[in-house]
Amino acid sequence: MSAHGDVDMGHTVAGWTGTALALLGCTGAGVAVCAAWTPGIWLGLGLVGVAGVVTWVLHLAGWGKPGGPRPRADWDWRTRDTVARTGHVQCLGCRVGGTRRAAAAAPRPRPAELSPTVDGGA
Repeated sequence: MSAHGDVDMGHTVAGWTGTALALLGCTGAGVAVCAAWTPGIWLGLGLVGVAGVVTWVLHLAGWGKPGGPRPRADWDWRTRDTVARTGHVQCLGCRVGGTRRAAAAAPRPRPAELSPTVDGGA
């Protein structure tokens, strides 16, 4: 058992890569502030922006994870998400990824027999 308990923390290739790049960018920008080197500040902040884009692209490529808990077998950070090609429901990153992903990730209308009635079930 880890310090976080028996839960899926979402450690993925996309998450680790984005975090490492963002940490490098913040560190670089901080060092540039201390050195009073203005271009270095912008380079560090640019790397933070690149980290967000790289994380998003890796998520769309299947190296991220869908929202919510995953089965224990999928907890390893090297496990690829096979559903990512069609998009995740309720995922902003998948909706921004294009119309094909947005259509695949859009909630489907429920059949009438599964929908609650308008009058509260009476």
